[in-house]
Amino acid sequence: MSAPTTQRTNVSEREARQVAEAAREQDWHKPSFAKELFLGRFRLDLIHPHPLPDDESVRRGEEFLAKLRAFCESSVDSARIEREARIPDEVITGLKELGALGMKIDPKYGGLGLTQLYYNKALALAGSASPAVGALLSAHQSIGVPQPLKIFGTQEQKDAFLPRCARTDISAFLLTEPDVGSDPARLATTAVPDGDDYVLDGVKLWTTNGVVADLLVVMARVPKSEGHKGGITAFVVEATAEGITVENRNAFMGLRGIENGVTRFHQVRVPAANRIGPEGAGLKIALTTLNTGRLSLPAMCAGAGKWCLKIAREWAAEREQWGKPVALHEAVGSKISFIAATTFALEAVLDLSSQMADEDRNDIRIEAALAKLYGSEMAWLMADELVQIRGGRGYETAESLRARGERAVPAEQMLRDLRINRIFEGSTEIMHLLIAREAVDAHLSVAGDLIDPEKTLSDKAKAGANAGVFYAKWLPKLVAGPGQLPSSYGEFKREVDLSGHLRYVERHARKLARSTFYAMSRWQGRMETKQGFLGRIVDVGAELFAMSAACVRAERLRVDGEHGREAYQLADAFCRQSRIRVEELFGRLWANTDDLDRKVVKGVLGGAYTWLEEGVIDPSGDGPWIADATPGPSARSNERRPFGA
Repeated sequence: MSAPTTQRTNVSEREARQVAEAAREQDWHKPSFAKELFLGRFRLDLIHPHPLPDDESVRRGEEFLAKLRAFCESSVDSARIEREARIPDEVITGLKELGALGMKIDPKYGGLGLTQLYYNKALALAGSASPAVGALLSAHQSIGVPQPLKIFGTQEQKDAFLPRCARTDISAFLLTEPDVGSDPARLATTAVPDGDDYVLDGVKLWTTNGVVADLLVVMARVPKSEGHKGGITAFVVEATAEGITVENRNAFMGLRGIENGVTRFHQVRVPAANRIGPEGAGLKIALTTLNTGRLSLPAMCAGAGKWCLKIAREWAAEREQWGKPVALHEAVGSKISFIAATTFALEAVLDLSSQMADEDRNDIRIEAALAKLYGSEMAWLMADELVQIRGGRGYETAESLRARGERAVPAEQMLRDLRINRIFEGSTEIMHLLIAREAVDAHLSVAGDLIDPEKTLSDKAKAGANAGVFYAKWLPKLVAGPGQLPSSYGEFKREVDLSGHLRYVERHARKLARSTFYAMSRWQGRMETKQGFLGRIVDVGAELFAMSAACVRAERLRVDGEHGREAYQLADAFCRQSRIRVEELFGRLWANTDDLDRKVVKGVLGGAYTWLEEGVIDPSGDGPWIADATPGPSARSNERRPFGA
């Protein structure tokens, strides 16, 4: 008999949605290419000509990349990290001496002050040497203490913590709990005001860097009371504070060197001066931090694609079957073409989004989310194709290959390491919903009250009038556009013609907007339950964004004289592959099994198909599905292991 599951926080679906909605950035103060794309407006002027970094940031960035490459080549033994499931202390010491902990921190606090573009290039490089090292650096800087303090911290907090983060201290971000994943309304860790302090109690799960961290960003719920607004709030917490116990170092199918744990807080006192922002602003701080923080994952995904391409090229030219290299057999060649074209597109999406983040002219919350979603999904597919190209050697471990005298290619490790990116920092399913919410924001702004059951008739009447004005102007613009003119985007017509792909993007952006409008008209308040439809809408938008980025990058490389002809070829190949996926996604908007799937799911949950489970043995044993996270003192030994201790 299974052990009982921990008592859960009861939160209604509506309450959960209200918490998530309150944490959103409500306004759009800057233009957004992706937001316009979902509205059927192809604003090529927002991304072309491709934005470029200034000379000084390039000089500093390239100088650091050279040092980082030399260090990784000489001092990072990926096979050892995989074998021992630890990053050696001397590697961390070397990274600290390089300044790699402070890549994005301002030089006045001891950091390197790299741009987002070069920070991502550095993560791709470090992650290719060891995905565990890339994850450690990313978790520390993209979502750990430095980024939220940079945006929301007081000057006193920056002075106190940023110099430490830049050179010596590793940080971690603690939001998830045993019974809290993407639904923050269930967050149970509390921070009770007590004089000039807050007292933290609760348990945090999957705390990347938590086992070795010196500083923590902790999300906890402050009870509402006199003088306290309450709500989910962010704190900087010293990892050595009394009452903190790392109860377990978690192990995963990949990223074996990652320092991820379970952290318990029992009566931990945190000075009020360590609170980041006001009470109740914690989720908004987390989401804002992730606007650019999410770009770290596609950075390492793009790096993985580059490695997959290198191995595929070298192996498929060496391996011969039936009288010629396997690369020249169409079944294998199509996989290599997919890897090459997709790697080009992923880097295009990453570089474009990163440079837009650096310039701060555009709102990139959707672009960054699309980059994370698309990068994680496509990198996984590329690694899977590499394993297939390598055949039995792709499934064999690097250690086994080395032991029998062959090149130790860790293809299966790459597949395992990349798998988490479809879950990290927002699963694919959550990213679909997050992006879809932003994509329909303009519609909800003008017509949301029409489908809100709690609104009065007068509110609905007012919303109807506003919606009428908006749609009277917007809908006619979705009928025709530059994508129907053969001469449009002629500057992309070279020896290889990319102009047709941009016309395709323009036409299908309008089709995407029409499809969204039709769905909202059809389902109204039930639209939020149509997650399959919304996911496909977002996937179409991701493909259109990637096509746009690939074409713009190809033209930039042509102008710069850097492999322009080859870049055009890769962009053309990618766009042609992408168009096939787009057509399939559009077809599945209306021809799918979503309704039937819901019926089957009800049958599964109701026990109608338990007979289908017969004839196997379940080796998972007993135990609760979700571990007990009742607040209280820890009964386990502290697994915290700071580097160098």
